[in-house]
Amino acid sequence: MVVFKVFQERETYFQKLSDKQEGSRYLLLQFGVILLFSFLYGIVMGSYNSWLQALVTGLKIPGLIFLSLLICFPVFYVIQYMLGSKMSLFQMINMILSGFVVQSTIMLSFAPIVIFFMITGNNYSFLKLLHVGIIGFSSIFGMKIILDALKYSCEKSNIYPKKGIKIFKFWVVIFAFVGVQLAWNLRPFVGAKELPFELFREKEGNFYLAITQSVAGMFNHEQHEDADTEGKKAIKEEDTDTSNGK
Repeated sequence: MVVFKVFQERETYFQKLSDKQEGSRYLLLQFGVILLFSFLYGIVMGSYNSWLQALVTGLKIPGLIFLSLLICFPVFYVIQYMLGSKMSLFQMINMILSGFVVQSTIMLSFAPIVIFFMITGNNYSFLKLLHVGIIGFSSIFGMKIILDALKYSCEKSNIYPKKGIKIFKFWVVIFAFVGVQLAWNLRPFVGAKELPFELFREKEGNFYLAITQSVAGMFNHEQHEDADTEGKKAIKEEDTDTSNGK
């Protein structure tokens, strides 16, 4: 598919995004790839709980991406316009979406690893941290692609101001905070096996506290497993001593 040229043929790809004729086709293709790949990753993510959670999470993940963009994009566009950007609204949306094509593709590529840990392990806290790590890792590459697209527009096309590149880095931080807060309000995404399906949870705590609790829960789970193993071993030894006593 032509959208995957963004991984290697970046300058050619960014040129296509800015083209008035090709740009509209690329806009639809990029939107479709982000929607499909993030939906599939959400399916894998929520399948730990149930098929219903898998379906809902499959809808939540692309919803999280596009809602975060809808909230944060206006301020980014207005500031860039004030700084002297000559990029049209259409071109800027295309450039931004190119990063999320990369992010959603990398996220989906981690699906086999996620499935492996779901099959071989049963640690809910670990899975939550794994998904946070995957999304964060993928986001770094996605934002790098957007930065490259803006640099191309600045250096090659001369339609984007250099100051705008520095402002974009601040915007990334704002986008991250908005995304985290929105994700917290849309949870659960994974869903613990012992809990019934929930569309949304009550607004309590915060994301950073939840991460701390997940780290603690991951180690507590291992301690419980060790305790269970020792307990079973002790019972077995006691049964053996009883049998010998008889």
